Amino acid sequence: MIDIKLIRENPEIVKENIKKKFQDEKLVLVDEVKELDEKVRSIKVLGDNLRNEKNKKSEEIGSLMREGKKDEAEKIKAEISDYSEKISKLEAEEEELNNRIYEIMLTIPNIIDPSVPIGKDDNFNVEIQKYGEPIVPSYEIPYHADIILNLNGMDKESAGRTSGEGFYYLLGDIARLHEAMLAYARDFMINKGFTYAIPPFMIHGDVVKGVMSFPEMNEMMYKIEGEDLYLIGTSEHSMIGKFKGQIVKEEELPITMTSYSPCFRKEGGSHGLEERGLYRVHQFEKQEMIVLCKPEERMDWYNKMWSYTVDFFRSLDVPVRTLECCSGDLADLKVKSCDVEAWSPRQQKYFEVGSCSTLGDAQARRLGIRTKGKNGTYFVDTLNNTVVATPRGLIAVIENNYQEDGSILVPKALQPYMGGLEVIKRK
Repeated sequence: MIDIKLIRENPEIVKENIKKKFQDEKLVLVDEVKELDEKVRSIKVLGDNLRNEKNKKSEEIGSLMREGKKDEAEKIKAEISDYSEKISKLEAEEEELNNRIYEIMLTIPNIIDPSVPIGKDDNFNVEIQKYGEPIVPSYEIPYHADIILNLNGMDKESAGRTSGEGFYYLLGDIARLHEAMLAYARDFMINKGFTYAIPPFMIHGDVVKGVMSFPEMNEMMYKIEGEDLYLIGTSEHSMIGKFKGQIVKEEELPITMTSYSPCFRKEGGSHGLEERGLYRVHQFEKQEMIVLCKPEERMDWYNKMWSYTVDFFRSLDVPVRTLECCSGDLADLKVKSCDVEAWSPRQQKYFEVGSCSTLGDAQARRLGIRTKGKNGTYFVDTLNNTVVATPRGLIAVIENNYQEDGSILVPKALQPYMGGLEVIKRK
C-alpha cells in the first residue's frame, strides 16, 4: 500500500505507475481517493471547529452556575448536546470515508522500481544471467513422475483416496532426498547468518490482508471454516506477520530470518493441477528467507537474497538462470522481483524454482511495522525469497542427476543428510 501523500501531492506518478502495470481500469481510483481524502480533511476541520466551540461552551457553564444563572446554563447545555450530536455524525462519516479510502488503497499497485522492464505479462520477463552449463545427456530422461515411480518413491493413487487430486505420498529414499534438501537449505541459510524459525502454519485474516494483494489471496488461500484462520501459502506470510504492530529497534536492523513450513495452495485457475506429476500441487514444503531493513539497504539485500538461491542450487550441480519479472507480471505489492529457474534436461528449458521480491514499505505500512531512529519513526522495508520449494526443487535435482540405468546420483552436499547414500537405486 502506497503512502496517501503521494496521491495528494503527485497523483500523476501513481497513474503512470498503474499504466505501466497495464491496469488502466484502476486509474479512476486515484481520483476517487483524492476526492474522498479531501472530504475527510474538510470534515476533520469542521469537527475540530465544533469541538473547540463545544469546549468553550462547556467552560461557560461553570461560570454561569457559579453566578447563579441556572437557566442560561441549561440553555448552553442544550447547545452542547447539539454540538455533540453533530460531532458524532461527522465522526461516523469520517470513519466511513476512511474505510472506503483504505479498501481502495489496498488495490492500488505499489510503485515499481525504475529498473523493472515494462511488459504486460510473463512473456515479457527478461533473462538476466545463466549459472552453470545446461547439459542434455545422450540418453532419454523420462518424466519426473515416471523416474520416481520406478524407484518406488511416490504414491499419488493412495493420496487421491485420502485427500484428492493434488496430493501425494513420497516414499523411501525419494522422501529422504526431499527432506535432505530442506535440511541442507536450513543449514545453508544459517551459515549465511540468518536466524532459523518454524512459524505458525495458520494466520488471521488481517495478517493475510497485510501481506498479500487480493487476487493472490482469493486464488491461493485455504480458509478454515468458521474461524478467522487461513492456511499459509508460504511462511513469508506468518514471518512478516510476526512483526505486526511492532516498533523494531533501528539498531536491530536488518532482521534476517530463514523459515521452514509446509505450504498450502488452491492452485485454481487456468494452469490447473498436475494429474501425474509433482510440479503443481496443493501441498508442498519450503525453506524461505525474509529480511526487514532500512529503505536505503533494500536493494543490497535484494541482490544478496536471490544470489543465495543461485548458490544453493549450484552447490547441488543444478544449472540455473535468473529472470527479471516485468511490470505486468509483478503482484501489486511488489516493487521489484526476479525468478530463479532451474534447468530441465528432459524439457531442455528452464522452469521456476524460486522467487525473490522487495516490497518496499507496502507490507510494513499495512501491518504497522515501524522502526524509530534519529530522524523519527518510519516504516521498514520487507523482502522475501525462496531458498528451495520442494517438490519443484526435488524435480530439478532428480532430472539433473538422473543416470541411464534409472538411478539418481545424490549430490555430495546432500549425502551427509542421507546417511552417506551416494546413489538412489530401485530396490
